[in-house]
Amino acid sequence: MAIITHFTPRKSWETAALTGSYAGDTLYTEGFIHCSTPEQVIAVANRIARNWEDAVLLWIDEDKVGAKIVYENLEGGEMLFPHIYGPLNSDAVIGVSPFLKNENDEYILPSL
Repeated sequence: MAIITHFTPRKSWETAALTGSYAGDTLYTEGFIHCSTPEQVIAVANRIARNWEDAVLLWIDEDKVGAKIVYENLEGGEMLFPHIYGPLNSDAVIGVSPFLKNENDEYILPSL
């Protein structure tokens, strides 16, 4: 089982969990949902979501995702990131963790 992650505001996930499908804020604007491996997510979150409050980290089982997942880097870098090209079915989310910050206001990786 390969695990990928996605961070989002808690309210966005709670709404999606009720419908069974999550689109995030980029599926309809960019064509995919941005994800990261557990090893990548902290650096990405500290760069993109520094000012967020009440975020959650979704733990996703790749094998359960109904949409196509492509590992790619669209910004020209060497590190590949998982992108979900379609809505994320909520039953592929095997865990939801509060995405907390340390005393330096940097995200820390929670346990699954």
